[in-house]
Formats: sequence, C-alpha cells, structure tokens
Amino acid sequence: MRINYRALVQNLPYIGFLAVLALVYIANSHLAEKKIRRINQLGKEIKELKWEYLNVKSELMFRSKMSEVSKSVEQLGLKQLSSPPQKIVLKKENEK
Repeated sequence: MRINYRALVQNLPYIGFLAVLALVYIANSHLAEKKIRRINQLGKEIKELKWEYLNVKSELMFRSKMSEVSKSVEQLGLKQLSSPPQKIVLKKENEK
C-alpha cells in the first residue's frame, strides 16, 4: 500500500494529535515515577523520625524515674525527704 502526499496532508492533524498525546503520556509517566520516588523517600524519613521519637521518649522516661532524678540532684546537694512534708497553717487575724 502506497501512501500518497494528499492522504498524508489530510491525516496530518490526526498524526499531530497522536504525537502530542504520546508526549503527554510520557511526561505523565515521568511525573508519576518522580512522585512515587518522593513518597518512598518520605516514608523512609518517617520511619527514621519514629525511631528517633521512640529513642528520645525512652530516654526521657528513664531520666524521669525517681531514682535517676535523685541521682542527678544529689550533685546539687539536694536529698530525698525521709519524712513527709509538713503543712503550715496561718490563722487570719479575724479568727481566734
């Protein structure tokens, strides 16, 4: 089958449309792959941040235990009370 010049010119808009459609399809594929790579990268970053959060949280829980707090304030000269605190009550001048 031989394609003549007239048939080619008549179908040129259709061929141009198909070429533009192919370029849009290729560009869309590249953008989708780029977004997938970004999503995977952010997923890895989320995992790392979760591990860091858990590590900091466990460190905070350890340091806020009563024994650890008493060890750290012992250097400042503070000691844990051996007797319960006493309540100081002041009477108002009106009350006798």
